[in-house]
Amino acid sequence: MKSLFQPVSVGPLVVKNRFVRSATNDNLGNEDGSISDAEIALYQNLAINDVGLIITAHTYVSSPLGKVSARQNAIYDDRFIDGYSKLRSAVKPYGSKLVIQVSHAGRQTTPEMTGGLAPKGPSSVTDGSTGITPEAWTNDEIHQLVDDFVKAVERVKRAGADGVQLHIAHGYALSQFISPYTNRRTDEWGGNFENRTRVLREIMTRSRHIVGDYYPIFAKLNSTDGFEGPEYLNLADVCATANMLAKYGLDALEISGGIREAKGAMARPGITKPEQEAYFLQAAREIRRHVSIPLILVGGLRSVPVMKSILAEGTIDLFAMSRPFIVDPSLVVRLQNGEVKASCVSCNACFNPKGLKCYYQGGFEL
Repeated sequence: MKSLFQPVSVGPLVVKNRFVRSATNDNLGNEDGSISDAEIALYQNLAINDVGLIITAHTYVSSPLGKVSARQNAIYDDRFIDGYSKLRSAVKPYGSKLVIQVSHAGRQTTPEMTGGLAPKGPSSVTDGSTGITPEAWTNDEIHQLVDDFVKAVERVKRAGADGVQLHIAHGYALSQFISPYTNRRTDEWGGNFENRTRVLREIMTRSRHIVGDYYPIFAKLNSTDGFEGPEYLNLADVCATANMLAKYGLDALEISGGIREAKGAMARPGITKPEQEAYFLQAAREIRRHVSIPLILVGGLRSVPVMKSILAEGTIDLFAMSRPFIVDPSLVVRLQNGEVKASCVSCNACFNPKGLKCYYQGGFEL
């Protein structure tokens, strides 16, 4: 019988339990994008408390257009490698695995973050959350984007991290390409499914060539834009994307959903009942029909009975959380000692530029 607390193989990795700390922007990085002492302490604390797989906050692969927020970590240059090596060294003694997420803002950034430059994306589609209309990437710029991702993947390996995760979710650049809502191109990078996923195939092919067949490459994939309609990402294309990524050498897939314009689609508030948990599970079940690689589920997971039930059905291999680990980094230890539910109330106050912490239970002023 499978257990939440037993080791599990994820590609070439053996993770000591099935709990994952999903990538979470912490607003704690140094001003230049390097890893800070505060971040090393944060990740080390998660490792001390037995989180099996720790995925870092998204790191931007291109400067300045890839950056989306202040104090976001960067990986666009070799000078950042040492910081990630120190981060890995802080986590390693406790048996946790460290995966670095690589990302690009695409149209979801602002001139305040890019030194005054206009955001760019696959197409000039106004971002409803900012009111900004991005410039469309040229063909040469898309090739440069691919280069930037591949170089970032190589840097992650050189840093000694246990793996890398491509961020193909939440409306960032790679998910902008796969969605017909944000990709309205008519050239080789847009239109039909093959063209909209071309950038992913390019990145996977070149990354595998550089890091080899046995270095873990994961992805976080949107299962939905958060809107219904033929102009948005549909589940059939998501399943086909998952299948394609697996064929091109992906080791594990984390299932998420939502873009910034779809308010509340990514981190839904008010998760208080079991039936509100695991809100991307139905999509994951459909994706499971198309892939055999390990699947990681994120989205409102809070209680052991819910996770045990999902594990027993065989759809999901690992369970990722973000907000519950902000409230309580020792959550895995507590659950293993008999507690049945995380204390997180899903108020979302933790996503705050003042710094990553629980403002609800910690008594901090918002």
